[in-house]
Amino acid sequence: MPMGVIILVGLELFIYLFISEKAIKQIGLNKKELLFGLTAMLIGSFINFPISNTPEVEINVGGAVVPIILAVFILSKIKTAKLFKSFVAILITGLTIFFLTKLYQFEEGYTVIDSNYLFPIVAAIVAYLTGRSRKVAFVAGGLGFLVYDVLVLLQVINAGVPTNITIGGAGILDSIVISGSLAILLVELIGETKEDLDLFNE
Repeated sequence: MPMGVIILVGLELFIYLFISEKAIKQIGLNKKELLFGLTAMLIGSFINFPISNTPEVEINVGGAVVPIILAVFILSKIKTAKLFKSFVAILITGLTIFFLTKLYQFEEGYTVIDSNYLFPIVAAIVAYLTGRSRKVAFVAGGLGFLVYDVLVLLQVINAGVPTNITIGGAGILDSIVISGSLAILLVELIGETKEDLDLFNE
């Protein structure tokens, strides 16, 4: 069973049993909406749709389409002034992951932490630092990986390398779930520094 599926099932059980409705509403969803979204990601992770033949590009429903829909739904509930902050956070998170893969070679047996877990941790930290709120951190932590996927796709197209790319696939699903969840956890532990102080108030 793919790790992303295991993580999603475990997260759904944890949310259902231990997370309060009030806490979930802080990211712009209620418990039913969040569980429905995670279930859709779980089911959608097995579904790919082709979007290009040259190069061969597919988009994964669970790893790309559903997270984008959730992000749009969450962002629709925040003030216009905060939207710019959200897009900047998403872009910075994606660029950080992309350049991290260029600066360092993450090969199995040569790094202390598996890159499948290192990147979500880095994404969560960057999403928190650039977002500083539950909604923005959750969205940036998740969609940052899709920005990374798109950057890789553009690089492949520019290089003219014949390959098959799946946006939202190849481990991105569990990375999205881990980074989004960790980003919220960082906000909870460290505090929403500017939430009650600046013009980006909810």
